Amino acid sequence: MSNQDSTANQSVIATTRRRYRSVKNSRRLGRFLSNRLNVVGLLFVSVVVLSAIFAPVIAPEGPNEQDLFNRLDSPSAEHPMGTDQLGRDVLSRLLYGARISLQISLAVVAITLAIGTAVGLIAGYAGGWVDEALMRFVDILLAFPGILLALVIAGILGPNLTNIMIALAVVGWTQYARIIRGSVLSVKQEEFVKAAQLMGVPRRRIVLRHILPNVVTPVIVLATMDMAYVILGTAGLSFLGLGAQPPTPEWGTMLSQGRNFVDTAWWVVNFPGLAIMITVLGFNLLGDGLRDVLDPRDMGDVENKGM
Repeated sequence: MSNQDSTANQSVIATTRRRYRSVKNSRRLGRFLSNRLNVVGLLFVSVVVLSAIFAPVIAPEGPNEQDLFNRLDSPSAEHPMGTDQLGRDVLSRLLYGARISLQISLAVVAITLAIGTAVGLIAGYAGGWVDEALMRFVDILLAFPGILLALVIAGILGPNLTNIMIALAVVGWTQYARIIRGSVLSVKQEEFVKAAQLMGVPRRRIVLRHILPNVVTPVIVLATMDMAYVILGTAGLSFLGLGAQPPTPEWGTMLSQGRNFVDTAWWVVNFPGLAIMITVLGFNLLGDGLRDVLDPRDMGDVENKGM
């Protein structure tokens, strides 16, 4: 076969691959948007993210700006969600609190995803005593209730947001490791992996190029739903006084400070609670939708096979 024929064949193959992926992505998007709950979840998450990004523009005033003459004012045109016990605008604090919650969630999920993926890949591909040692360590951590372990770690390290991130990251990476390991054990039995091994492809290249792309789907879904868990965990620990400290406008701290006024000023507690509920619900619905459309058993999603 001439070089021209070989080049032409490669061009045809590349074009076919692009068309195949374009059709597959279009079908995935159609399936996702056809489910109303998926759209609701995407809408909730989008609203929270956009609110956090544009908080300085949307917020009526600064999150810590006090007006002691207008303490515990009910919702009005000037303060759409009322004011708290120090006269601070609740809406402003909610908007800036969204920034804190999302930043912590992204940081924790990124750390746990990186650690869990690395441990799962090593354990699943290496096998033997390496797999046994790593998985037994994971089992030890999983033997403790997650939120209780995070509570202990945060209590030892001290009350601040950085220590909350560390505590939640220590607890969270284990589930990623287990899921990745299970997927690796399945994928490494596939013929394209065995063929790469027989051809003498280095282990690192096999893991990163052939195995990792085929095990990321469940991790993407888990990471999306884990955002909700981290937001809840952060709010819970802050509510107990182990997270953000006053006057930081964090949702859990707002709940903690406003609980004494729940009978006289319902808006001080209800609006932060509603913000947490909407955000957590949004990420859970979005994760469920992604799980359905990214199912590797559907539409031949395992790459390196077929096309």
